[in-house]
Amino acid sequence: MAKVNPGEFIRQVRAETAKVVWPTGKETVMTAVMVLIMTTILALFFFGIDSAFSAIVRALLGLIG
Repeated sequence: MAKVNPGEFIRQVRAETAKVVWPTGKETVMTAVMVLIMTTILALFFFGIDSAFSAIVRALLGLIG
């Protein structure tokens, strides 16, 4: 791997950064909303599954004790 001096490195970084297509504000907000919706749905799903297993375990333990 060829060594590059710091000035050339900064120029390369700027050139690569200029190629990046940054999302618009609207795209960022929509993505954030979708993430919040999906995490809420998954949290409710896992809460339901956990509650169901908890009730099953309590019922089984109630039969023993």
